[in-house]
Amino acid sequence: MRRAHAAAAIALVLAAAVAACRSGSESASTAPGGASGPGTPATAKPRVFVSNETAGTVAVIDGVTAEVVATIPVGKRPRGLRVSRDGHLLFVALSGSPLAGPGVDESKLPPPDRSADAIGVVDLATRRLVRTITSGQDPETFDLSPDGKRLYVSNEDAAEMTAIDIASGSVIKKVKVGEEPEGVTTSPDGRFVYVTCEGTHSVVAVDTQTLTAVGIIEVGDRPRSIAVTPDGATLFVTAENSASISVVDAKINKVASTIHLPKPDAAQVPPRPMGSVLSADGSTLFVSNGRARSVAVIDVASRTLTRTLADVGQRPWGIGLSADGTKLYTANGPSGDVSLIDVASGNVVHRINLGGSPWGIAVAAAP
Repeated sequence: MRRAHAAAAIALVLAAAVAACRSGSESASTAPGGASGPGTPATAKPRVFVSNETAGTVAVIDGVTAEVVATIPVGKRPRGLRVSRDGHLLFVALSGSPLAGPGVDESKLPPPDRSADAIGVVDLATRRLVRTITSGQDPETFDLSPDGKRLYVSNEDAAEMTAIDIASGSVIKKVKVGEEPEGVTTSPDGRFVYVTCEGTHSVVAVDTQTLTAVGIIEVGDRPRSIAVTPDGATLFVTAENSASISVVDAKINKVASTIHLPKPDAAQVPPRPMGSVLSADGSTLFVSNGRARSVAVIDVASRTLTRTLADVGQRPWGIGLSADGTKLYTANGPSGDVSLIDVASGNVVHRINLGGSPWGIAVAAAP
């Protein structure tokens, strides 16, 4: 992931709309044995989709048996991914920016391949990449509108959020946000989309009707992801470098409280909150803690840490939950694997080796 060395002021600027669309297809290969899909029945057998940033693939895992049932080539640096509202398609953010960690001298990196920047579209019935959609520069994560007609994409290198019409594949508008935008979450009613901005330690609220930034919310250091309650009233924003979760009142776009995550005595490093997922009933928040190798369990009503699931994997980032809330999944990039965790016991039941660098997770019912 590329990191800017300085934060820039947030500008509320309109960019010209761009109409462009690309299409293509690639075959899927079958391998030997921020989020549950909307409307997934609690009894449905889960499928876990995992983007692999360095392998250029998406793995399809049986969420019960932990068997890898397919590996789908999608393109360069797949990161954020979401299942369509109807459950038929999988969208994947692809990027041509070179991979680099914090503190890397960007002047020594190879030039970016902007032709690779796109949102890939996978048909889940055939498990093939069937289309790519223009996404803006260096897409990292995104969310869907509630009606399934739009994508809202964070463009890390450009400090923008791009709104895309899925049917036409065209860019509706680009909205300037803060430096290094990452997490993107749409409010349940579709009225707002929220974007975390790592470089400016803020969340930008964008009105989806006017596609203008209408609020800047100062949160903890290096915000990563956002989980929103089903009623849309509260945002939980993970702050990696503050070891905290900012609780935001969405009505006034202000931080109402902060949940601090203490360092357990046995842990070598403090929590580094990254990915987040809410239970289907909105009562429990699960947060991956990165280099702390753990998952924090938060009671939403009391805004308190109730459990820490330790030793779940190396730097867990992407996180997903089965619709019935009994199984948790984390993508562990440095070790190239995915953990299947039994929520009741807090134990890792399976470690699924994928190789490469697993990044994001989406969970849905088996097609």
